[in-house]
Amino acid sequence: MQIHIEPLTAAAFAPFGDVLEATGDFRLINAGLCQRHHDRARIDVAPEVSPDNRPGISIFKAEPRALPYSFDLIERHPEGSQAFLPMSEHPFLVIVSQGPAATPRAFLTNGAQGINLHRGTWHGVLTPLHAPGLFAVVDRIGTTPNLEEFRYPAPFTVLG
Repeated sequence: MQIHIEPLTAAAFAPFGDVLEATGDFRLINAGLCQRHHDRARIDVAPEVSPDNRPGISIFKAEPRALPYSFDLIERHPEGSQAFLPMSEHPFLVIVSQGPAATPRAFLTNGAQGINLHRGTWHGVLTPLHAPGLFAVVDRIGTTPNLEEFRYPAPFTVLG
């Protein structure tokens, strides 16, 4: 089963989450030397599920992958959104799905975009295409389980 990469746009990605980029409306701060693109994503940590849920920032370092890329695993986090902010200017692959029965979609960032996955969104693992694969990740920190995984019976291949 093959899927083709789509460019990452806010409209195409809206069912899954938010595109984080410095485009559109902004206000100037720091004596006019900095554009603030305000409130680009909702950090959702499900306090109604567990009172100790809180937002946190972690650093992920993932091994780069190559295209074509084959995968059979998707996952979701029922207790929180998850934002990936690249710490380098390299594009990365974002795989998302409406659920295990749906055909996944693959998006390619432009090297200056991050993403925020809505709580419960099925997605592939972090997939940088270049080293160092370093990301700041804003997501839910807590003591209750927050990971569900699904393995497809046959892998999908993402074509460039």
